Amino acid sequence: MTDPSTGNPAVAPAGCPITHTDYRVEGPILEHYAQLNAEREQSDFLLNDSTKDPFYMIQRFDHVLEAMQMPEVFSNDIVNALDPFMEVRFLPNNLNPPEHTRMRKVLNRWFSPAAVRRIEEQVYQRCNQLLEELAPKGECDLVSEFAIRFPTDMFLVTIGLPVEDGGKFTEWVEALFAGFFGGPDPTPAANAITAYFTDAIADRKANPRDPEWDFISRMLRPDLVGDWLTEDDLLVICMTLMTAGLDTTRSALGYIFQHLARDEQLRHRLTAHPELVPKAVEEFVRLYPLVVQDGRLVMRDIDFHGLKLKKGDVLWLGIGSANRDPRKFPNPDEFDLDRPSLSHHLGFAAGPHRCLGMHLARHELVIALQEWHKRIPDYAIAAGAELRERGGQLALVNLPLRWAPTA
Repeated sequence: MTDPSTGNPAVAPAGCPITHTDYRVEGPILEHYAQLNAEREQSDFLLNDSTKDPFYMIQRFDHVLEAMQMPEVFSNDIVNALDPFMEVRFLPNNLNPPEHTRMRKVLNRWFSPAAVRRIEEQVYQRCNQLLEELAPKGECDLVSEFAIRFPTDMFLVTIGLPVEDGGKFTEWVEALFAGFFGGPDPTPAANAITAYFTDAIADRKANPRDPEWDFISRMLRPDLVGDWLTEDDLLVICMTLMTAGLDTTRSALGYIFQHLARDEQLRHRLTAHPELVPKAVEEFVRLYPLVVQDGRLVMRDIDFHGLKLKKGDVLWLGIGSANRDPRKFPNPDEFDLDRPSLSHHLGFAAGPHRCLGMHLARHELVIALQEWHKRIPDYAIAAGAELRERGGQLALVNLPLRWAPTA
């Protein structure tokens, strides 16, 4: 954009260049990451005016990390820069300290490493059941036949709901996220999910389960979680855990498997040495973070490294940009299993709002990769397939894979 009066590049009120890139638009695979790389190198900060509510993009690793650690200035009243004033509320995402701290203490127990290990046997079992269905077929759309089914079933296991409900949940989730990103109206799917959780809460009130194993039963126990958590809060928490956990893991699996399908040497290395998979997952999450941006609301006027922000401004904290910042990661667009400090990425964010489900997500990804490659070590992307990625929250639209069928 240029200033018509001077012919010079236009400058935003905060003193940075302006961009019109609309990150909500579907495009060829990795196109959004190429755009993010280019804009990060153009300027430390940009004002993006592609949406009804323009937002300032913080793009470089050190700046994004610092901003995530300033909740008193950059508030979680907004969590998505692309749709900052959405009607949907998320818990604990939309909370700020001290309310956020109090709720995270209650929820952290359910998503701790120990809690994840407790359901490990069920995770392995469900993963292998899915693979037993897929391996003999010799082909699948990984996105719809594995990448969404596996985390959906694991979500139900995690909170103590019947894994048999995974089929209808998958349909609802697909409809819900399609609607979020420009597809048909998601209201019917949202209403069905709300009704499901409403019935589950009513059932646990009438027939409490073991609070050590059943999430909803525990959340209904004021002696265990406090008397401040309302039933409405619990309903929002269940919806949040579902929306935050399923689409993000589906996204990660899609990008990881397309990468491995193209990199035979890396795939064979991980197949031969499955103990390397946890390290690989860290590098994959750096390259293809589960969430490409976090939104924030500026609470007071502040000069942030020369960016003169005003109270009420909307921020984009660029996780996807920061994780590929060459100032932090040499050769950032390359997968490097031997990269020093593999876990020093922002794929699970940072600060008080660091991802609640990061231990579960890591565990699911590790198990999915290890178990898949035991059964299907060699596969390829279907000939002639055009891979595209959804805008907004990045995810592959589909990923057709082919392999030699196995018994």
